[in-house]
Amino acid sequence: MKLTFSFLSVSVAVTGATSFIFLVVAIGTNFWYIIDASKLETNSSQRLSSHSGLWRTCKVESKCFHLMNPFRGGNANFTASQRQLLTLVTLTGVSVYIGYSAAAFKEAINLLGKNLLEDLSISFGWSLALAWVSFIAEMFTGIGFLLAAKLTGMKKKQEDSTQH
Repeated sequence: MKLTFSFLSVSVAVTGATSFIFLVVAIGTNFWYIIDASKLETNSSQRLSSHSGLWRTCKVESKCFHLMNPFRGGNANFTASQRQLLTLVTLTGVSVYIGYSAAAFKEAINLLGKNLLEDLSISFGWSLALAWVSFIAEMFTGIGFLLAAKLTGMKKKQEDSTQH
């Protein structure tokens, strides 16, 4: 089967659109991180299980609460350098938070004297899977663009050689 420019163009458009849709759904949903503590909840009326997204955490049978509200400022006007600095600070904060959470979890296990992992199930959810699918589709989109550029270059060379 010969790879045609029109087939490649349609394929790149479809994978690019699919990648974007999956990323939007992944970012907007609250199933990146799932904590199932149902075994620990048997003796307590308090529900400990939850699922979290990038913006909210939701307790089972409760309302969700925002981790942060990036749109709270309303008409906040930032310069490009301020946005870059804010992004850097945000990424640094997320990295520190992840490190602190891991250390706090280890310390909680040591203090309780039992292995919480037997009664606690922590997993990544389908939102993260959609983000990975989006990433893979974006990689295929990039490869498709590179192939399209190569096909265009080859076609131009063929046209130039036939004219001379």
